[in-house]
Amino acid sequence: QVQLVEFGGGLVQAGGSLRLSCAASGRTFSSSAMAWFRQGPGKEREIVAGIRGSTSTTYYTDSVKGRFTISRDNAKNTVYLQMNSLKPEDTAVYYCASRSGYLIRTGPNDYDYWGQGTQVTVSS
Repeated sequence: QVQLVEFGGGLVQAGGSLRLSCAASGRTFSSSAMAWFRQGPGKEREIVAGIRGSTSTTYYTDSVKGRFTISRDNAKNTVYLQMNSLKPEDTAVYYCASRSGYLIRTGPNDYDYWGQGTQVTVSS
């Protein structure tokens, strides 16, 4: 059983920054692909960024490239999402997710475990 707990959401003005953290427990963290998803009001859940197990290869959806950075600290069993130059359209509930394999997948159904979500609100 894997438990994921997110920290760091909040309210920020457009152009500002936030850093999300996700602490994982219960399994071999370093070999698991991790991802951040988000779900805005009335929208489907979409992947924002992913990071591969072991090699730390990353993936970003086009709308956040150059603004968001995903990273992981395997010693702390923690994955981070640094969000810069935030825009109102980034407003959503952000979820941390883990999957059994080490490869990044972009669909939410490919992930086995989820955190409770943290709200990010960007005001204009």
